Amino acid sequence: MLLGKLACVLTRRACTSRGVVTVRRYCCHKSPKKLRVTEALSSQEIGANIKIQGWVRSTRSQKELLFLHVNDGSSLQSLQVVASSELNVRGLTYGSAVEISGDLVKSPHKKQNVELQATHIQVVGECNPVDFPFKIKERHGLEYIRQFPHLRCRTNAFSSLLRIRSEATSAIQSFFKENDFVHIHTPVITSNDCEGAGELFQVEPAGREESPDEENTGFFDVPAFLTVSGQLHLEVMAGAFPRVYTFGPTFRAENSQSRRHLAEFYMVEAEISFTQSLEDLMAVMENLFKSATECVLARCPEDVELFHKYVAPGTRQSLDVMLKNRFKVITYTEAIDILNRSSQNFAFKTEWGCDLQTEHEKYLVKHCGNIPLFVINYPYDLKPFYARDNEDRLRHTAAAVDLLVPGVGELCGGTLREERLELLRARLAHAGLEDAYQWYLELRKFGSVPHGGFGMGFERYLQCILGVENIKDVIPFPRFSHSCVL
Repeated sequence: MLLGKLACVLTRRACTSRGVVTVRRYCCHKSPKKLRVTEALSSQEIGANIKIQGWVRSTRSQKELLFLHVNDGSSLQSLQVVASSELNVRGLTYGSAVEISGDLVKSPHKKQNVELQATHIQVVGECNPVDFPFKIKERHGLEYIRQFPHLRCRTNAFSSLLRIRSEATSAIQSFFKENDFVHIHTPVITSNDCEGAGELFQVEPAGREESPDEENTGFFDVPAFLTVSGQLHLEVMAGAFPRVYTFGPTFRAENSQSRRHLAEFYMVEAEISFTQSLEDLMAVMENLFKSATECVLARCPEDVELFHKYVAPGTRQSLDVMLKNRFKVITYTEAIDILNRSSQNFAFKTEWGCDLQTEHEKYLVKHCGNIPLFVINYPYDLKPFYARDNEDRLRHTAAAVDLLVPGVGELCGGTLREERLELLRARLAHAGLEDAYQWYLELRKFGSVPHGGFGMGFERYLQCILGVENIKDVIPFPRFSHSCVL
């Protein structure tokens, strides 16, 4: 055990100043303390013997010294390592995985507080820099690195994105916990088409041969699909908990390769009981957006700045405007009037009863000063069966709301749910869905309360706060129409 804790060093070369190598006397010391790069960069333990593990981001050799920058994904910044050229480590190149031990010392360079004076360097995994698609000292654009989904996490931009994504996930979870929402794990495989658009992936066992007696009922005896939303399952839980939410993958079999669409993406969804007000839903949407964004800006300032400086200049100023101002509210009818008065030529029609397209949504946000905008009370026929009927006489609308944000368009969509049994039964019967949704009707029979909820596309949220144009650049492994990703 003593041998495991102590290491004897017979000769130990270190760099005490630039270009000078000295030999220290014989000594015995404890095994080095393992630190992450971010911990080493912020450490006050000058002179401590430490060990780091990571990947080489740059190499530079001089006559007597070798300079490395090593990153382990914990920080946008890399730790500078200085070693004697006499170490002569085989396979030490840009991109190689390394384990390095040495002394953490104060750096003479103004742009860094500390550096690691290496006494031992081990190459754990070699990397051929000629074949490696990312080249040292080159800034690769998001479109280029998208070609290498299995390697793009090695780049500064995408590693920053993944840290931001992780912190945003944590911030969203914290918001709901602090506001007394219960987290529900809703199923990925379901028989429900919540959206009613029919863009579903059907689930069937691979290689299964049906017997002559089977009537194409499938593995589950009923058709089963990958979920497009956890909403209906949240409504079940809203019969026992006043506030519930889910955060997980959803799937749309939409034949699109645009910058806005994915076959698999993440959705944040919430359901609130005992409410008859769209204002209650809008308050949660606005507070969620602002709370999560403020957390991300506070916890990932360098990572966010990378995007705001190099990917989408001007986004930070736009984001500050969003955070400082109350979100605006207009009705669908007012939105159509604004579009009809516009001198802009839209590709899609702008008449009452039409669905708002992305071009319409972006124009409306710009018209309202690039402040996030709630559009409420959509035409009844545009919304799914569960949307609450406003029962207005002049123009038939539903109690629905969309949150539109700069650069993206629709970020959140929600409705009050139809809690009145007879109205809901009539709507389902008209759509031919009464038998399939008997269980949904039963929710209205046993202790039902007025309720409502919304969903927020997580990838679209990241696009909005970072200014990223293509949704495929904000998800680790994008899956879309005709893609063959991993």
